[in-house]
Amino acid sequence: MQNKNNHKILYFLYIAVLFIFFYLPIVVMMVFSFNSSKSLTNMTGFSLRWYERLITDGSIMKAVYVSLTIALFATVISTVLGTITAIGLSKSRKIMKDIIQNINNVPIMNPDIVTAIGLMILFSSVMMAKGYMTMLLAHIAFCTPYVITSVYPKVRQLDPSIADAAMDLGATPYEALVKIIIPLLKDGIYAGILLSFTMSFDDFVISYFVTGNGVENISIVVYNMTKRTNPTINALSTIVILVIALLIILSKLIPAMVKNTVKKIIVVGFILTLGLTIFTGVKSSKNTLRIFNSGEYMDPELITKFEEEYNCSVIYETFDSNESMYTKLMSGSQYDILIISDYMIERLIKEKTLQPVDWSLITHKDDLDPENMGYACDPKNEYSVPYFVGTVGILYDKTKVDEKDLQDGWELLRNEKYAGDIYMYDSERDSFMIALKALGYSMNTTNKKEIDEAYEWLIDQKKNMDVVYAGDDVMDNMIAGNKAIAVVYSGDGAYIMAENEDLGYFDPQEGTNEWYDGMVITKDCADVELAESFMDYMLEYDNVYQNSIFVGYTTPVTKAREDLKNEEFDGINAYMPVFGAPNNEVFRYQDKDIKQYYADLWTKIKAY
Repeated sequence: MQNKNNHKILYFLYIAVLFIFFYLPIVVMMVFSFNSSKSLTNMTGFSLRWYERLITDGSIMKAVYVSLTIALFATVISTVLGTITAIGLSKSRKIMKDIIQNINNVPIMNPDIVTAIGLMILFSSVMMAKGYMTMLLAHIAFCTPYVITSVYPKVRQLDPSIADAAMDLGATPYEALVKIIIPLLKDGIYAGILLSFTMSFDDFVISYFVTGNGVENISIVVYNMTKRTNPTINALSTIVILVIALLIILSKLIPAMVKNTVKKIIVVGFILTLGLTIFTGVKSSKNTLRIFNSGEYMDPELITKFEEEYNCSVIYETFDSNESMYTKLMSGSQYDILIISDYMIERLIKEKTLQPVDWSLITHKDDLDPENMGYACDPKNEYSVPYFVGTVGILYDKTKVDEKDLQDGWELLRNEKYAGDIYMYDSERDSFMIALKALGYSMNTTNKKEIDEAYEWLIDQKKNMDVVYAGDDVMDNMIAGNKAIAVVYSGDGAYIMAENEDLGYFDPQEGTNEWYDGMVITKDCADVELAESFMDYMLEYDNVYQNSIFVGYTTPVTKAREDLKNEEFDGINAYMPVFGAPNNEVFRYQDKDIKQYYADLWTKIKAY
């Protein structure tokens, strides 16, 4: 008896540990959705600020609407198509049945990225404008096979003569289908509905490649939010979890007698949603400006204000990297303004994808700091208007790092005194930049001997220093004081320093990546005058000041930058890095061969 009780205790402990493992991260996320600060590790107080921001952020609410409607329509249509196909399969010849089943398995087994690229090429080849409809068609395409897979086993379990018996008793073929066959398949159909809705609502990869014209679902918006610390994600996720929990509870509590009423409500809701979708899909007669920018890199209030001031409509989309932007641009997606980095500006200039800026229409050009003009990627600023600027430097904990060691510059990152206490930025080009600058070379070198030396520098560092390569998660970790040193972009450094007063920032004397992000106009721009008006609008003092506070990066507008340095960023030197230092450079476009050479060495470094 004692052994039996012990077994029960161990079993319950196992279940408890299992549930803690599954649900503790969700509980932590829900708790931090009420945090008063941006920190994801330090609870500073209770606040509803992130829920308030969630409700007032039009881009998030629009994404919720897109996700829900796409999931609803894709579920209904794919369920109908899948069920009909499953029933038809049961009446097909064996060879036809095997062929269709094998074809049906392809999209299920295919990696999402392959399906995404295939659909993107398909829509581009038939000249179909990417947006709501292309996303819906893509979701129907990948949901339908799952419905077929869920319903077909139930069809095979049916007595083949049951439909004939119903028709012998006077039922029409339609009545036999609706009143006899479908009710017997309901378990498989319900499973298909749940799979379709869940996969559609949750999809990111396929949606990201087939959408356009400002249509983004929750997954895309959340992914772009992760470029910066944004607790609004926690608030959104908490609401989603609570809604799911409520639906599960209601499904158990609602008695069978009200099921018909619920069905009617669902049907009415579906019709209203369809009508609203069609209504909102009607194009506005206003002039439209299409902007493509990095995620969390512009205050959305400025876009609303611009629309009101210029009586136009702005389609605003975001990307996670310059490379993914390039992929979408080359796939046929059309934009008027791109906000991109130095080396990508140079690449698009060489590929004749951009058109020159008419500087006579940029009335605030004299407000720009000359130090932030004329970078090598666009020496005459013929094609680009400065947006944000900054450097890559070293963030350090003043309570752990000896000030004398800062004189070592980039070699500080190989000082064994700080082994195991360093974050390197998880970026191929920036990591090689550090090694090349430490060795006295240009960060844009194409000399393979110099590149090999930089590779050995990085390998030696990883072997002896036990460094951690981190992305944007370095921000919260440095705020929490988890390590003494980190390589960061100056704007991120300014944000981190604002949250932790023990941190300092410096640019090594050997030189660094002085990066430059600019606004450019594409060759396919439909309204050049409106695009240049937007560029000028983004250089106005009030707008620059507001945008810089929201993003946290350094503006090239001199007066606004000085005021921000003395007010919002007082005492935070990362907001004002050293521009124009003799050894600073901007990244240049790499040709295919040298880019591949760097990439191969980077793979070896990460795998070491």
